[in-house]
Amino acid sequence: MFVRHSLIALALALSATACSPSDGPPLAPQTPLAQSPHFLRWAGDVAPQFSAIGGVAGGTIAATGGAFRASEAVVLGLEQYTATFWAVRGQERSVQINYQSGSDVPQPFLRLTVVDPTSVPGLGDLAVGDSVLISVTVDAESIKVSLEPTGLVFGAPARLQMWYGGAGGDLNGDGVVDGTDAYIESLLLGMWYREGAADAWTRIPAVQAPADESVTSELQHFCEYAISW
Repeated sequence: MFVRHSLIALALALSATACSPSDGPPLAPQTPLAQSPHFLRWAGDVAPQFSAIGGVAGGTIAATGGAFRASEAVVLGLEQYTATFWAVRGQERSVQINYQSGSDVPQPFLRLTVVDPTSVPGLGDLAVGDSVLISVTVDAESIKVSLEPTGLVFGAPARLQMWYGGAGGDLNGDGVVDGTDAYIESLLLGMWYREGAADAWTRIPAVQAPADESVTSELQHFCEYAISW
C-alpha cells in the first residue's frame, strides 16, 4: 500500500512538472492585458486658470481683415473649462486656450484650427458656408481635452496642437525632473485618442516639437485627445 501511494504521488509530481510554463509553451496563447497610457498631469496642487482667445462661449467669432478672433480673451469658469466657437465650412477658424499657474504669465496649452467640417452626427452633411458649433473642454487634472460634437467629420483635416509645458517637466509624475523624464520626452511621448469612456486609448500619428514642448496632429474626426506615453 505504501509503495502504491508513493507511485501515485510521483506520477502527480511528474505531471505537474510536465505542465509547467517554464518547460514549454502554454496550452493557450496568453493575451496581454490592455494598458492605459500614462497621462501627463498639471504641475502643482491647484488646477491652473484657463483662458480662451478666438472662441466665445455661446457666441460667434468676429471677422477682422480676414482673420477670425474674439474681441477679448474669455476666462473659463472652474466648473466649466469649456470654450466654444462656430466652425464654418470653407473658412479657417481657430481657438487657442492658454493656462496660467499662480502668478505666471499665460502660456499656450491648445490651438485648434478647423477649415472643412463636412458632416455632423445626427444632422448630416454641411454645405460650403454652413456652420457647426464646436466645444473644447479641458481636463483640470491631466493634459487632456474633449472635442465635440463627437464624430464630427472633416474633408481637410483639422489641426490640433497641444503644449505639455504645464506638466512642469515631470512627465512620469514621480515629483522629480530627471533623466527619466528626458527619455520619455525624446522616445515615448505622443498624441493619444479614444472614442468614448468605454473605449481603449490608441496612439495616433503626430509631430513633436521638443523645443516648443508641443505635439501636433491632423484630425479626421472629433473625440477625446491626450498627450501621453
